[in-house]
Amino acid sequence: MGYYDDHSPATRQKKHRRRWVMPTIVGGILGAVLVLLALPALVQTELLPYDITIPEDESGLVQDDQNLTGNTTKNVELDVKTQITDVVEKVTPSVVGVVNIQSQENFWQQNNSSHQGGVGSGVIYKKEDGTAYVVTNNHVIEGASEIEVVLADETRIKAQLVGSDVFTDLAVLKMPSEQVKHVAELGSSANLKVGEPAIAIGNPLGLSFAGSVTQGIISGKERAIPQDFNGDGLDDWQAEVIQTDAAINPGNSGGALINIDGQLIGINSMKIAQSAVEGIGFAIPIDAAEPIIEELEKHGQVNRPYIGVEAYGLNEVPTSEWDSTLNLPEDVEGGLYIRSIRQMSPAAKAGLEPLDVITELDGEPVENIIDLRKYLYNEKDPGDDLEIAYYRDGERNTTTITLGSQE
Repeated sequence: MGYYDDHSPATRQKKHRRRWVMPTIVGGILGAVLVLLALPALVQTELLPYDITIPEDESGLVQDDQNLTGNTTKNVELDVKTQITDVVEKVTPSVVGVVNIQSQENFWQQNNSSHQGGVGSGVIYKKEDGTAYVVTNNHVIEGASEIEVVLADETRIKAQLVGSDVFTDLAVLKMPSEQVKHVAELGSSANLKVGEPAIAIGNPLGLSFAGSVTQGIISGKERAIPQDFNGDGLDDWQAEVIQTDAAINPGNSGGALINIDGQLIGINSMKIAQSAVEGIGFAIPIDAAEPIIEELEKHGQVNRPYIGVEAYGLNEVPTSEWDSTLNLPEDVEGGLYIRSIRQMSPAAKAGLEPLDVITELDGEPVENIIDLRKYLYNEKDPGDDLEIAYYRDGERNTTTITLGSQE
């Protein structure tokens, strides 16, 4: 006879399984509801990361939902290029083209004709009393019989040379200001940091590419670049410049180097033009250019001290001549020998003679013409006294020169 055992193992397993089904389902539903209710509070306390991307409506505007909480993420493109675009738009109208026009006599027709000697760039840095002032490079306007300034809107204005300086490669022009709308804001080059952004604006390769913009960084500060002014193969000066990898090509000379705030920090001047070298351009620091610009405005030239000698470093003389001709002691390792002296110059009045070897200026050693010029131009003014130590026929002597003014 069969029977039903309610307490058999199989029966107990089925009852046990049915007992947990409903509580599990109810618990899951309650848990999900609690999480949904608690999520906003957790997000507000920043205990949970929670990013919401807000969709845009058909007009392109982001929908505003006051009920959304948490850290909101918007699909917006924002980087430094936006700032650069604004800066370039602000500064470009103050960067101009500078056209060097040179007269040329026609021998057969006995009249003069003009031709374009070259095109460079310039920066409008001041506007007052109906006159606008432009700074450019000396080599851009060198040899010009006429100068034209080409504004950003291609308006051409005849400009007048106020003054120029070969040592700093700077020149100042002036012109009527009626059509000038924008002036560059001068910054400072003293606190530049290597690696910070730099933007060059100018006219590379002529006016066809007027207003070209290149971007880079400050690659170096206070670089010393030797310069040969007369083409004799000897260095006449060392220019202290800013190095940048922003592309600076022929025609960029005289243009603006600006920082990320749109302030003028340098006047583009030189480029190492070698096939194996790229990304090395130079600009005159604005802090060094400002006093030169002011002096050119006032006097048309830079009033530098002058002693009146033609001198060369001993490193340019065969060492055999140090003993036989100059009679220098063995302990003299360097100096500046005098080849010639101008009559009635400060050096002549102080008793210096050709073949004298200058070794010290006010107690500071000097070895070449660059050392002499840098000390005179940076530390002295016309009318100052300068103590010179020199050797003549093997004997050390000193004399004091009252510096003149370079004309």
